[in-house]
Amino acid sequence: MTQHLAPIEGASPVDTALSETVVRIVDLRRRFGQTPAVDGVSLTVRKGEVLGIIGRSGAGKSTLIRCLNGLERPDSGQIFVEGREITGLSERDLQPLRRRIGMIFQHFNLLSAKTVEENVALPLKIEGQSRDERLRRAAELLELVGLADKAKAYPAALSGGQKQRVGIARALAARPAVLLSDEATSALDPETTRSILALLKDINQKLGLTILLITHEMEVVRSIADRVAVIDAGRIVEEGPVWSIFADPRTEVTRSLLAGIRPQLPQAIATRLTGVGREAILRVDIAGEAARRPLLQELATSVPGRFRLVHGGIDTIQGEPVGTLFLGIDTASRGIAETIEFLNARKARVEVLGYVTDNA
Repeated sequence: MTQHLAPIEGASPVDTALSETVVRIVDLRRRFGQTPAVDGVSLTVRKGEVLGIIGRSGAGKSTLIRCLNGLERPDSGQIFVEGREITGLSERDLQPLRRRIGMIFQHFNLLSAKTVEENVALPLKIEGQSRDERLRRAAELLELVGLADKAKAYPAALSGGQKQRVGIARALAARPAVLLSDEATSALDPETTRSILALLKDINQKLGLTILLITHEMEVVRSIADRVAVIDAGRIVEEGPVWSIFADPRTEVTRSLLAGIRPQLPQAIATRLTGVGREAILRVDIAGEAARRPLLQELATSVPGRFRLVHGGIDTIQGEPVGTLFLGIDTASRGIAETIEFLNARKARVEVLGYVTDNA
């Protein structure tokens, strides 16, 4: 169907308070045989920022994070952590730097024979800290993640959410500069996922901790991230503030990832769409100032003729209103071109999805 597009209002630049760069990736490449797993990725993560890297399975997310924590050697490109280039370091030189990178995993990776406090304190034992120092730090972190009463318990006695909280506490033990989360909520139920994401956001705000999230779930990005980068076939195909990407996804892969949480045209209408009919079905994407206006009221008074709201609504992401509306426009009584022109003038992105012969 014909598309009529207008750009949604642009996103604000990242807050200048986040100007200090913690991680910088420059033209990173890693191949396995003839297959490029990471194909020219460049990214910057600023102090105190939560960056979500999202993509389908096999998109290159895990390879990217393994390059970042030094478990995978890139073929070319550069990775800087707190200004230090790490891609050429020996395994010995990488060890102290890895302590600046905390890691939480999908399947927790706790040692079953050690207590909760011993698991949390393990990175400090490897550092050579005294037992008293280790246990004092473990107690602080277990208090932070809400598990102070589980210090002497073993992982087998914990729920999945509690195990992940222990994993988060362990990742924070050495006071890292950046926390990497590799699908950390994928094995958890929705309620536990929400609690873990709330904990990560709380830690981000309390400690000013930089977090890099690897995920295939857009809901995770929406809940916690400041900025999102979409990776596909080893390349970053789209990047920006979360609200802006949700409001105006520019690539098919992003639209596909968003399909489960953005309003979609009801199937009963979608299956009846044709190339002609007495009612045009429009998709209208709005954000920012356009979403704050009484858009439908203004449309009704400015362009003569009948229309109806078929489906949709307005959400709030990062404090910005973001909405998708599906409108049915009576082609006999209202000019489609005039309606689109009106909406475009108000910074809406409009797409004619098709036509139906009746609106029952």
